[in-house]
Amino acid sequence: MAGAPPGSAPAAPDTETRLPDGALMASRDAPIGGQAVLEGVMMRGVSTWAVAVRKPPPEAEGDGPPSPEGPIDVRSFPLVSVLKRHRVLRIPVVRGVVALGESLTIGIRALGLSASAQLPEEEAEISSGVWAGTVVVALALAVGLFFVVPVGLTSLIKHQLGSSVLFWLVEGVVRTSIFLGYLVVLSRLRDLRRVFEYHGAEHKTIACYEADQELTPANAARFSRLHPRCGTSFLLLVMVVAIFVFAPIGLPAWYWLVATRILGVPLIAGLSFELIRLAGRYRRKRWVRAVMWPGLQLQKLTTREPDPSELEVAIAALEAVLAVERPGQSGPDELLGVEVVA
Repeated sequence: MAGAPPGSAPAAPDTETRLPDGALMASRDAPIGGQAVLEGVMMRGVSTWAVAVRKPPPEAEGDGPPSPEGPIDVRSFPLVSVLKRHRVLRIPVVRGVVALGESLTIGIRALGLSASAQLPEEEAEISSGVWAGTVVVALALAVGLFFVVPVGLTSLIKHQLGSSVLFWLVEGVVRTSIFLGYLVVLSRLRDLRRVFEYHGAEHKTIACYEADQELTPANAARFSRLHPRCGTSFLLLVMVVAIFVFAPIGLPAWYWLVATRILGVPLIAGLSFELIRLAGRYRRKRWVRAVMWPGLQLQKLTTREPDPSELEVAIAALEAVLAVERPGQSGPDELLGVEVVA
C-alpha cells in the first residue's frame, strides 16, 4: 500500500503532538483534502480526485450466509484547477472563494456517485442536476439561517442596544449560537452517524499519509479523527470572521443590513479560507494550536471513531489518488494554485 515515498522507510509519527482527543497529529501538511459521502469517502489531490464507496452486500446464494460487507467501488477522475490557469485568481482571499467553489463542485459529483452506488443496478443513477439543485437550495437556506436570521433577530432590539458596536456583538453571538445549536442537532441524528464515522476515517487516513506511514487501517487508526484543516473548523472561523467584517458597516437601514450580510459571504469565506490554510501549515506552533482548539473541539460533533472497514474505504480512495500522483512530494511547482481543505 502507498504512504511513504518509494524506497524510503516509513517515518515515525510525531508522538509528542496530539490533538484534543488525545490521538496523534501528523507534523507536516500535505495538499490532500476530502469529504465524507454516503457509505464512502472522496479524496482530492493536486491533479486527481477519487471516490470510494462501500456498496450494499450481495445477496446470499443458496443456503450460504449473507456477506457482512459489500465490495468497495472506486472511481477516480482528473483534476485541473482553474487556479493554475489564471494568475489573477490566485490573489489571497480570491483564491479561497474559487477553491471553495471547485470543492463544492467536486463534492456534488462525489455525493451523486455515492448515492447511485447504493441503488440496485437496474435503477437509474441520480443525476448531477438533482444534486446541484439540492446544494443550491441548501446554500440558500444556510445563508438565510446563519446570516439573514441573526441580523433580523438583532434588529428587533436595535433601538434598545443604541450602539453599532453592541449591535454587531449581539448579532455575532446570535449567529454563532445558531451555528453551534445546528451542529449539536446534527450530531444527535442517528441517520448521520455513519457519515460522521466516514468523516473521521477521512481525517485519520489523510493524517496517516501526512506522517509518511504505510496506509493500513491499523496505522490510520492511531491518528486523530480531528484535523487542522477540517471544514467544521472552517465554518466556525466563518462565524467569527463575520463579526469583524460586518463591524465597520454600522447601522444602516434594515434592507442594507440584509444586503451586506448576503453580499459579504464570499469575502468572509475567502478570509476564513486563508486562516484555515495557515492553521494547517503552522499546526505545530503552540499559539496556532491554541487558536485551533475551539474548532477542533467542534469536530468532535461532526466526526466519530471509524471502524477498520470504514478506514479501508478511505484508504482505497486515497490510494486511487496516489496511483496517479504523490501530493506534496514533487516540488513546489505542483502546488501552484492548489488550495484544499480536509
